[in-house]
Amino acid sequence: MQALLSYDQSPPLGAPLRFFLTAPLFGILAGLLLLWSGPEALAARWTPAALALTHLITAGFMLQVMLGALMQILPVLLGANMANPMRVASVVHAEITLGALFLVAAFLSFSPWLFKLAALFSGLGVACFVGSAALALHGIASTNPTTQGLKLALLGLSVTLVLGMLLAVSLGWSLNLPLMLLADIHLGWGFVAWGVVLLAAVGYVVVPMFQLTPAYPGWFARYFSFSALAVLVLWTIAEFNQWVFVSAMLGTALVALVVLFAGVTLSIQRRSKRPRFDATQHLWQFAMLSALAACAVWLAARTFPLFDGWTGWPVLCGVLLLFGGFMSVIVGMLYKIVPFLVWLHLQNLGQGRVMAPNMKKIIAEREMNRQMLAHFASCALLLLAVWWPLWFVYPAGLALLVASGGLLRNLLSALSVHREHRLKIESLICADDLPLT
Repeated sequence: MQALLSYDQSPPLGAPLRFFLTAPLFGILAGLLLLWSGPEALAARWTPAALALTHLITAGFMLQVMLGALMQILPVLLGANMANPMRVASVVHAEITLGALFLVAAFLSFSPWLFKLAALFSGLGVACFVGSAALALHGIASTNPTTQGLKLALLGLSVTLVLGMLLAVSLGWSLNLPLMLLADIHLGWGFVAWGVVLLAAVGYVVVPMFQLTPAYPGWFARYFSFSALAVLVLWTIAEFNQWVFVSAMLGTALVALVVLFAGVTLSIQRRSKRPRFDATQHLWQFAMLSALAACAVWLAARTFPLFDGWTGWPVLCGVLLLFGGFMSVIVGMLYKIVPFLVWLHLQNLGQGRVMAPNMKKIIAEREMNRQMLAHFASCALLLLAVWWPLWFVYPAGLALLVASGGLLRNLLSALSVHREHRLKIESLICADDLPLT
C-alpha cells in the first residue's frame, strides 16, 4: 500500500489542519466541564453532564480529527480527490463545530431548540462531508482492505448520524421514540462501524509506515471490516426486535471483534523495528490496552449479575473506551500526521531547492512526551473518579485541561514551524525570481 501513496494529490494544508487544531479545544472544554459539574459528570451514564462530556469527546474531539484525517487520506491513499477541498473543509468544519457545541449545550439545559439546532448543523456538516467523499470515491474499486474499510466507515458514520439526529429530533420535538433503544444502537454504530472500522482501515497503512511494524495479517485485513459491519447489522435487527438472547450473543461477538483488533495490533507492535518506542507507539499501545480493559468490563457486566447491578460500570467502560482508547490513539496519530503534513508541504514548496526541516524538529519529542504523560495522568484520574468522584473528579478535570492544552500547544508549534520556513522559502525563491507553487 505504501507504494500507492500519492503525495502530489495532497489537499492544501489548511483543509485538514483546521480540524486538527479545533479538536484540542473540545478536550479543554471537557476538562472545564468536569471542573464545573463536579461528580455529576461521572455519577451515571444518563446525567446531563455525562452526556455533555461524552459528546464533547465524540462529536467534538473525535469527529474533528477523523474528518480532518479523511480529508488527507482519501486523495493520498485512494486517489479520491474532493472537488474544492478548501471549500468543503470550511463548510464542514464550521457546521460540525457549531453542531457539537449546540449539542453539548442542549444536554446541559435540555432546551428543545438547542437540540433542533444541533441536529440541523451536525446533519448538514456530516452530510456535506459524506456526499463530497462519496462523489470522490465514485468509480474507485475496493481492491484493498483500506479502501474497503474507509467506504464501510463512511457508511457507519452515515448510520450513526441518522440515529443521532433521530435522538436529537425526538428530544427537540418531544416525539414518542424509544430513546434508550436508539441510544444503544447509536452508540454501537458510532463506536464499531465508524470508530473501530475507520481506525483499522487507516491502521493498515499508518501503523507499519510510522511505527515500522510488520503489516497486519492478510486474513485479518481482508475480513475484519466486513465481519464487524455484518455482525453489527444483525445485532441491530435483534435489538429492534427485542430478541434478548440473540442480541446478547451478537453483542458478545462484536466485543470479541474489538478484542481481536486490539490483540492483533499489540502483536505487530511488539515486532516493531524501532529500537525504542516513541510517543505514538506508547499511545497506540495504551489505547489498545484500554480497549481490552473496556471489553473486559462489558463482558463482566454481562456475566456477573452483581457487577451488572453497579450503575458505574457503563461510565467505567466509557472512560476506558473514549479517553483511554480513542483519545489516546488519535493523539498518537496527530503526532505523526501533523509533522508529516508540515514537512510534505514545505518540501513541495521548496521545489527541491530548499529542504524542509526534519520531521522530528517540527514537534519536539520532549514536548510530545510531556503531553503524553499528562494524558495518561488524566486517564488514570478519570478512572479513579469513577470510583471516588468526590476525591478525584476535580484533579481529573485539571489533568484533562493540561493534557488538551499541551496538545494544542504542540500542534500550534508545528504551525509556527510551517509559517517560519514558508517565509524563508518564499524569500529565497522570490530572490531567484522563480515561481512559487
